[in-house]
Amino acid sequence: MMTLHPNILEQAGKKQFVVLPYDEFIALQEELQDFYDLKELRKAKGEEYDAPTLSFEEARKALGLG
Repeated sequence: MMTLHPNILEQAGKKQFVVLPYDEFIALQEELQDFYDLKELRKAKGEEYDAPTLSFEEARKALGLG
């Protein structure tokens, strides 16, 4: 879990923007990308759940590698 140090900017008494230190922004961006990657992986695994498979040996033979 990361700790963020946001600076909240207000306009007319309402929160409008958040400013983060650059290194925290980059870390947050990387965490979000990891999350999206995991989400896509889970989706792909769900779509391929019942797809036919080959063992390593079967794949080697099918590719003519011995």
